[in-house]
Amino acid sequence: DGRQHQDVQTDLYLEELSDRIEEADMEAQTDDFLDRPPSPLFIPAKSGADASTQIMPGELFNFDIEVKPILEVIVGKTLEQSCLEVMEEEELASIRSQQRIFMELRNAEKVEEQRLEEQDRRRREEKQRRKNQQLDVIRKEKETADKIAARAFAQSYLNDLVPTVFGTLAENGYFFDPVERDVEHGFLTWLMEGVDTELEAHNKARCVLDGLIREVVQERHLAYYRLEEQLTQTRLADETAKALGGISVVPDVDLSAPVPVPSEEQPQEGEKPECEMEAEKTDETDKAGEEENQGEEAPAAESTPTATEPEGDAPASKEDEEEAEGGD
Repeated sequence: DGRQHQDVQTDLYLEELSDRIEEADMEAQTDDFLDRPPSPLFIPAKSGADASTQIMPGELFNFDIEVKPILEVIVGKTLEQSCLEVMEEEELASIRSQQRIFMELRNAEKVEEQRLEEQDRRRREEKQRRKNQQLDVIRKEKETADKIAARAFAQSYLNDLVPTVFGTLAENGYFFDPVERDVEHGFLTWLMEGVDTELEAHNKARCVLDGLIREVVQERHLAYYRLEEQLTQTRLADETAKALGGISVVPDVDLSAPVPVPSEEQPQEGEKPECEMEAEKTDETDKAGEEENQGEEAPAAESTPTATEPEGDAPASKEDEEEAEGGD
């Protein structure tokens, strides 16, 4: 509190130590010495003659007279210093009073400032809170309006969409009868596979039967051909015997000799038998019928072609006629 003093250097001459003297430590071992006795006081020798002067009291200095100005100065300086100190104390007291008043005002202003800042802060927070509430209300109103509009649009759109979707799905076959679908994809598939297997077995049996009939016909044709050759030779021998005078000559006919088969009945090399070609045609016809009738409820018997009759009756009837003629 009050005036504060600071030590300040007020010397007239300052010496700056810029150069530092080089220093080094040296040691030397010496013997112990006794203390040297103190040196006697130097008294210079007298020179010249002694003289004296007699001075009476009051001749050179009068204390009462000489001390008066000094006392006046000391008293004056003391009074002046006392006044200065009293004035300084009063000034310090006044400064302290003013400082106290200033601090009170400052504290009051700070309190008021804090109160106003707090009030302003509360007002800003309240304003921001009200603003956020209003924005939330506007946002909720907008969301509600959007939801209502979307709901209305969805209802108006779905009113026509649902029947259309169900109609399209029904047309594309997504809604079906389980029994009908099971019949189409399960029973008909199994039935067609069974029919194909049965027809393939019939075709193979027909091919085997055609081959057997062909072999039998060829053998019978060969036998009738040999018999006809034998009858022709016998007839020629009889005619020759009649012409020679009634001698009967029976030619030696080897029935086991091979007789060439007509070229019409022998299949050429590289060509398939007729039964195999008919079987391939039947398979192609079956495949075409399956592709056309896929997904329809048509009987399997309608899509299968009729089998061709085996070719063997005509040669058999011809051979029967030849046999009948031979018997006659």
